Amino acid sequence: MFQTFFLSMQQDVKLFLFFPVLCAIFRTIFIKVYNPYDSLSGKGRIIWHCYRYGFWWGMDFNAYVFLISLILVTLPITFAGLSPQTGDMIRVYGGLVYALILYGAFAGKMIFYYHFHDIFNQTLRLGAKAEKHNLIDIFFHQDHGAAIIAGGFVYWFVCKYSILAFLHLPSVPYPIVGNTILSYIMNTGIVLALIVGFYWFRYGGTLLHDNKPEWDTIPAIVKKDIFFARATVDDLPALKAVRKKKPNELLEKTDEENKQAIAEIIGDNDSYGNPLLCFKRTANGPVITKPSHIFMLVGESYMHQLFEPAYACLNLVSGGNTLFHDPHTATLPNFLSAGIISRPSIVSLMTGIFDAGLELNEREAWWHSTVLTALPMQLKRLGYHSTYWYGGSLTHGNFNQFAPACGFDRAMSATEFCGADAPKTWVGVYDNVFLEKAAELIQKQDSGKPEFHFLYTTSFHGPFKIDLKKYGYSTEGIMTDAPAAIKEDRAIQKELGTFWFSDQAIGRFIQTMRKAYPDCLFIVTADHAINLSCLKKMTGHDETIHDRRTSVFMLNHRELDQSVLSGNVIGSHMHIMPTIMELIAPKGFTYYSLFPSMTEPLDHVISPANWLRADAMGYYDNDFYQPLGPGYAPTDLLEGPRPYLSEIKGMKAITAYLVNHPELLKPADEWIRSFK
Repeated sequence: MFQTFFLSMQQDVKLFLFFPVLCAIFRTIFIKVYNPYDSLSGKGRIIWHCYRYGFWWGMDFNAYVFLISLILVTLPITFAGLSPQTGDMIRVYGGLVYALILYGAFAGKMIFYYHFHDIFNQTLRLGAKAEKHNLIDIFFHQDHGAAIIAGGFVYWFVCKYSILAFLHLPSVPYPIVGNTILSYIMNTGIVLALIVGFYWFRYGGTLLHDNKPEWDTIPAIVKKDIFFARATVDDLPALKAVRKKKPNELLEKTDEENKQAIAEIIGDNDSYGNPLLCFKRTANGPVITKPSHIFMLVGESYMHQLFEPAYACLNLVSGGNTLFHDPHTATLPNFLSAGIISRPSIVSLMTGIFDAGLELNEREAWWHSTVLTALPMQLKRLGYHSTYWYGGSLTHGNFNQFAPACGFDRAMSATEFCGADAPKTWVGVYDNVFLEKAAELIQKQDSGKPEFHFLYTTSFHGPFKIDLKKYGYSTEGIMTDAPAAIKEDRAIQKELGTFWFSDQAIGRFIQTMRKAYPDCLFIVTADHAINLSCLKKMTGHDETIHDRRTSVFMLNHRELDQSVLSGNVIGSHMHIMPTIMELIAPKGFTYYSLFPSMTEPLDHVISPANWLRADAMGYYDNDFYQPLGPGYAPTDLLEGPRPYLSEIKGMKAITAYLVNHPELLKPADEWIRSFK
């Protein structure tokens, strides 16, 4: 019986082998048709990794060919008496069904790329509300629909005989073992190998689901070439990615709906054309001497929570405290990030508008042009040379193109400038190595002109696998006075210890730069906060809204103190850029910002996810909020209407309107020329 299984199983393998070949052929056709280069000379490594990675990524679907054939054909042949000839016929026609699905997806991708110069993305969802007759008309009269359908019949026959050819490849004979026990052991080994092999292929050359291939992990050499990065993705995985991603309702709004929402915050003014022109501001004059260097340091999940006295016994922020408690540092206890995940926050900080979940960094128009509120572009008008330093690879999220488009003169990946042997998490280079090397290069390559450096760390990001002892962390050595429940939990120690590790690296970088450039301006914040649920063992209650959503904020210069923030106890990412302008720009200098500076009193701040006042903060997806200030316990929650709804709706509508009107974007240098 097992001999029958062994021989039939090999037919399943042969059927499976056909489809990676077919996907590679489709990839070759795509490259041949849409390749933007005159010659592929010198792109051998890129092409190799494109096909290699694409092969493994395609296993997300292709591996199931083997499994389904094994279940529906081999098992009936083995146990139910189905003839091998009938089994092969089922394989052929079942394989043809899948082959036709691949053909349809490929044809759709070729059409989609022709129209949108991209593989399947969220724009595909807009077709659900399009005029179907119009789409059919375009298909037949513009996209060669008749030829595609006719080609499908030819394709069907080619695939049929190709599958038959694969099924007729020679099989390995069943090894005869005389000993019964050894025979059972061998058979068991074969079955286990099939199980492990399936998962190995299904997960793209790994047995860990979390390590499956995805867009962010495309090899950097390929990701830097946008065309080949797109060619890497097989069509069904691309469609799966679109389906998994919840469509953003902002893209479904009409121009009139967006204009109406924008009018709620700027008035009914169509004369501007570009709504951002309504946010022109004039600087009151410099508060400090123009610094030679400005450092904006964004620490991964660098939360204000752990700087609070209630958590002092954990001793996790001795690095950051160097700046936090400096008499020339202004801090805020309530500070909102622009997004609840990293990329929307970074994008918003760079552009000066809310990303609002529209993934501006993934949109090709934003790889070449930007908005007039962009931070590095406006600093360039003040004479600053700008560099974006990222602790990981800039190709993740296309920031290698997006950041320069915003006006950065350089964009630096730690995975490159720290060397191939630098210790890394799956997100990026260890913070200590990244920041030490960045500090070295900043001093070594100093231009002698004003410089702005935006640095973003990565280490405090799960899974937490850094060998903390190697870098000086021990539970008793660092958090001697912490509760036993915190000290004795290994998982908690790994998480909090990694925060300590990152904070130490940040503290050393701050000390190095302040020593090298005593007149520097420092802005320290986080991309976002996270839910440190492990601290429940210390506080006895779940984390509050304030804990989950409050990032650290420090503003330091030798001529500043807390009074510069005009008594504010609230602020946000979106107020950083205008604050910099009001600190250093000459009187009468014009700039553009959706929000005012933190050097003037703020009534409230908002983000797409949260609202914040001095007396309360809440979510925008429910009516509960946390009262703040004396007289309230951290766990107090109240319920009431969500405030500032028209304002956040208008701010998000601005982003949506600009996405729908890329002609309103300009290259950074063109914006600068337009101000002169």
